Amino acid sequence: MPTVDVQKELLFKVLGRTYTNEEFDQLCFDFGLELDDVVVETIEEEGQKPRDVEIYKIDIPANRYDLLCLEGLTRGILVFLNKMQAPRYKAIKPEGKMERLRISKSTAQVRPHCVAALLRNITFTKTSYDSFIDLQDKLHHNLCRRRTLVAIGTHDYDTLKGPFLYDARPPKDIKFKPLSQTKEYTAVELMDLYAGESHLKQYLGIIKDKPVYPVIYDSNSVVLSMPPIINGEHSKITLDTKNVFIESTATDLHKAKIVLDTLVTLFSVYCKEPFIVESVEVEKPDGSVVVYPELKYREEVVPTEEINKKIGIKETPENLAKMLTRMCLVSEVVEGGKGIKVEIPPTRADVIHACDIIEDAAIAYGFNNIVKTVPSTLTIANQFKLNTVCDLLKQEIAQAGFTEVLTFALCSRDDISEKLKKPLNETRAIHIGNPKTQEFQVARTTLLPGLLKTICSNKKMPLPIRLFEMSDVVYKDDKKDVGARNNRRFCAVNYNKTPGFEVIHGLLDRTMQLLEIKPTADKTKDPQQGYHLKQHNDSTFFPGRCGEVIVNGKPVGIVGVLHPDVISRFDLNLPCAALEIDIEALI
Repeated sequence: MPTVDVQKELLFKVLGRTYTNEEFDQLCFDFGLELDDVVVETIEEEGQKPRDVEIYKIDIPANRYDLLCLEGLTRGILVFLNKMQAPRYKAIKPEGKMERLRISKSTAQVRPHCVAALLRNITFTKTSYDSFIDLQDKLHHNLCRRRTLVAIGTHDYDTLKGPFLYDARPPKDIKFKPLSQTKEYTAVELMDLYAGESHLKQYLGIIKDKPVYPVIYDSNSVVLSMPPIINGEHSKITLDTKNVFIESTATDLHKAKIVLDTLVTLFSVYCKEPFIVESVEVEKPDGSVVVYPELKYREEVVPTEEINKKIGIKETPENLAKMLTRMCLVSEVVEGGKGIKVEIPPTRADVIHACDIIEDAAIAYGFNNIVKTVPSTLTIANQFKLNTVCDLLKQEIAQAGFTEVLTFALCSRDDISEKLKKPLNETRAIHIGNPKTQEFQVARTTLLPGLLKTICSNKKMPLPIRLFEMSDVVYKDDKKDVGARNNRRFCAVNYNKTPGFEVIHGLLDRTMQLLEIKPTADKTKDPQQGYHLKQHNDSTFFPGRCGEVIVNGKPVGIVGVLHPDVISRFDLNLPCAALEIDIEALI
């Protein structure tokens, strides 16, 4: 959860009254927040002596972007306390020509999206200016995922001349004076300059290896910013800035819209006409034009009965509407009291489903005011049989000298195919649509790669290394509504100077003994009863040293000595014996 630091005296000044720490802690709880700590810090203001001030550190839910600064926090609390009505945000077109930002086709190689807006006739104080900068930092770390999804740029509009161009150019062709610097640098030089800078070096990798870097110019070829790294010194915002041009470049357009809406709605309060934002045209590479910010209001009707039932209360429709209005969700009773029509403002991007609205109603009602009741239907909880058996097996296998590991459910395509000497199309693997790394491309279809990679990371441990895992794998299954199914499997490996097949075979025998499955007395006469091994050929295992585990006439797993090629592909250099069986088939 992000934490907002606010000066106690400034907070109380806006709220219009003074609270004790205990009273404000209770107010935060009632509003769905938490007062994490109260600290004393020394601040220095220009022309004044240093002084100590009390700072409230308030934990904000990660999805409440509208509360990440003093302006949004106090606005929300005042509406909650019925001291003000939720403001109405509006994007207007200027009397003259609307400002325009054009997106170049080349940006598709690095950050394809951009949105923009203008805050006119704004008045900053030192406090509101610091809050404006701090909000951008919090959004960058939270919603923007450290600028990988969205990067915010704010500029003194009066120092620039539109229209603006959002372009992407080779690093050597970009040259400008970055924020707080006294001379110009090329983009290549900036990468070296900020490599040792603690704040900015974490963002360099986002574009460093790209063939082109994003950059925004005005009509005089003045650089506004090189997102997501740094803004230009030329358009730096100061306390004297009156018109603020805001641009947000992004790889995720939806997130960029939320960021822009959040910034303009929270700080348009300082404009000459509060809560009024000037629109900007954004011309896309295909020539189409979109106007931002959108500042959309949408409506949703939630059944009154559903709100009462899910919270566990009995409130009238009128009271429910009042409670939601206190949460900045202006509401009214419709359908003769059967429903509540809720208007969702552009500040509440966290409201996605009806359950989000019901949660706000519960907060406004007061969690401590909800009466605890005994459910009318009594049920007895019980663990699934599969989980019970697995938990008992794990203890016994650990006592047999094997160490349990838990590995990632996702792996690379090579882990389940090329490294195991199997064709990828035969694995029935579920592929991730947009994997972020090569290590997480598919859902695993076998537990073996995870164990071998664990051994590789622990090769310096004393031999033998004996590991096991009892977890789910995932297969394609057209019969399931989601197109896939989970399967609980048990895998164990023995890594030593010799394969130790007898160790793994002994573990198989012990597992069957615990599951009360007896060896097949005579597999030629009665193969449908008990378990036995059947000679088997598998490319993952050494030829002639692999067996299929047959239980009651059906194959349930495989045991054997791994092929040397498989071992070397996992960067191992000693022989290894392995066992993998389907636990669900044995229960």
